[in-house]
Amino acid sequence: MSQTQADNDTAVLEQAAAYLNNIDTLQARFLQIDGRGGVAEGDLFIDRPGKMRLAYDPPTPVLIVADGYYVIYVDLELGEPSYLDIDDTPAAFLLDPEWSFTDDTVEVKSIVRQPGVVEITATQTRDVSAGELTFVFSERPFELRQWRVKDAQSQEITVTLFETRTGISLAPALFKFEDEDVFEDD
Repeated sequence: MSQTQADNDTAVLEQAAAYLNNIDTLQARFLQIDGRGGVAEGDLFIDRPGKMRLAYDPPTPVLIVADGYYVIYVDLELGEPSYLDIDDTPAAFLLDPEWSFTDDTVEVKSIVRQPGVVEITATQTRDVSAGELTFVFSERPFELRQWRVKDAQSQEITVTLFETRTGISLAPALFKFEDEDVFEDD
């Protein structure tokens, strides 16, 4: 790799980290496609650090809430929430309080440039089994447009954002989950 290419890579990593670190809140619609071609839509809410909500539109019976400590996956049909430590999931990348692609907790696997788009794929160095995350940024303006999560079994989920708004007020209740909020006894 030439020195110019290395400098360009460093510059794009710094630009991406600065963009992510400047997000305090974000709201967007999302389109999710899984590795089997399944499609779902919904609303994404992020309140950094550590908080996120993916509320899927019907008929997808799923809610995902990151409360700052856990990522809580809720299958609304089964009635059983699953709790994962946020640091054991790729969500930690997006929700980290001070994101950097150059610190020793992150390994950048690749930087791919296509016309108008930059893709950065990274893993956590301490736990490669947590999967990898590819951030997809538009170049002009430089904005997060998509991410792809690949888990330890190489299953991939692509989430594309649209109607994105940042720096807005979000209700704290969006990032709280109580079993009784979703699973009421009939």
